[in-house]
Amino acid sequence: MSDNRDTLERLYDVIVSRKGGDPAVSHTAKLFAKGRAKIAQKMGEEAVELAIAAVSETREAMVSESADLVFHLLVLWAECGITIDDVRDELTKREGQSGIEEKKARQLT
Repeated sequence: MSDNRDTLERLYDVIVSRKGGDPAVSHTAKLFAKGRAKIAQKMGEEAVELAIAAVSETREAMVSESADLVFHLLVLWAECGITIDDVRDELTKREGQSGIEEKKARQLT
């Protein structure tokens, strides 16, 4: 049977399956064992590496750093109980809105 979900959905499911796993055999399990603050720190480091690659490196470096950032973002989401559908739904709600108006509305709440 083929898996019709996209790569991010399949990766997210693998990440979730690593929660509570053995940190000695899984990098993802090791991240979970270190906790939310360390996961967030790692995601931030990857974001900085992507920003640096964007201004001083090749397209291939940007693609690689983007993949690292997305992976660590998915780990952070999984740690916080956020799903891809949660984020997809939020983006859908924002569809067709002015970014400026949407940001103003968030600042009022």
